[in-house]
Amino acid sequence: MLTEKPQNEEEFQQYLMEIRELAEGPFDEMQLEIEVTNKFPDEFYELARKHNLYRFYMPEEYGGWGMSTLLIMKVQEEFSRGPGGMRMHLHHAAGLNWRIMDDFAQPELKEWAMPRFQDKTLFVNFALTEKEAGSGADIRTNARRDGDEWVINGEKTLISHTDCSDGTYLITLTNPEADKDKRLTAFFVPFNTPGYEVVDMPHMMGCRGAGHAGLRFTDCRVPDKYRLGEVGEGLHVAMYSLGLSRLHIADSNLGMAQRMLEISIARAKERITDAARRYDAGEDPMTQASLCKLASIDGVKVVSDNMLEILGGIGYFEECEYGPVERLYRDCRAMWLEEGPPTVQRTTAARGLIDTGGDLWRP
Repeated sequence: MLTEKPQNEEEFQQYLMEIRELAEGPFDEMQLEIEVTNKFPDEFYELARKHNLYRFYMPEEYGGWGMSTLLIMKVQEEFSRGPGGMRMHLHHAAGLNWRIMDDFAQPELKEWAMPRFQDKTLFVNFALTEKEAGSGADIRTNARRDGDEWVINGEKTLISHTDCSDGTYLITLTNPEADKDKRLTAFFVPFNTPGYEVVDMPHMMGCRGAGHAGLRFTDCRVPDKYRLGEVGEGLHVAMYSLGLSRLHIADSNLGMAQRMLEISIARAKERITDAARRYDAGEDPMTQASLCKLASIDGVKVVSDNMLEILGGIGYFEECEYGPVERLYRDCRAMWLEEGPPTVQRTTAARGLIDTGGDLWRP
């Protein structure tokens, strides 16, 4: 196991393999319990520290490895092969966790905070989304200036990493009369600030263990030295920080897709089936039945995906006021496999169409 920053390509490839083995080994094993408890064990954080996953992208002046964005993406692709909740945590650790502080904190706060990120002495969640708002300019959580302090009131929802954070990067409304780009201001709010409350939410359908919850602020006071950026610059703080984070999401999808592709190929190489011979002995309606199933699968996929997109984050939880959205989304996936997967249906339909010259209704 590498304990120091890789010095050459061979050592970097060794580190990538180390992270892949961690993701597909210990992390996968831990997830069996996390699926039930919805909480990361202390062992997860210890392993993440041990394998330098809190420091590999941080600047060297703060104890990090100072890797380039290109190299960090390669590392993230490897840990994204593991459980989704852990991927969310480590993706956050590699960017939003410390970048907002580095880019926007005032000198005193930055000097205190930055050295604490490289070993998770400090971990900060990011709170933008609200129940009735989420694009940024439409948020309602507000901060009112009172001398050298700000008084914060409001609620956030669907906030990740609340159970392992020491504070929040909070985007608030400070001037509702201003232009939409100048209405908001960002703050760092420590976890132990009076009036800061974590509100439990139901278990998520996936990415369990990532500490999703709501946040409630009731006359919560923070000093102006905890302001991030200038007054009215909150939307810029949020969007600038999310920009690179969204690149991380794309890279995470690549890692997950690569692992799923490898699993699929391994299964395809080993699977033995006599389905083709059974279908060859069937009757003509098989062609029509297979085509109907293929069309219906495509239909339910589009509908279920659009349903989840329309409902947004609330549709990802087991309990939803609009109905069993999460269960329906999961249950309909069984249709891909019942009575034969799409590959079997295409083979059956193709044979029937070849036999009839493309005429579906010819006996």
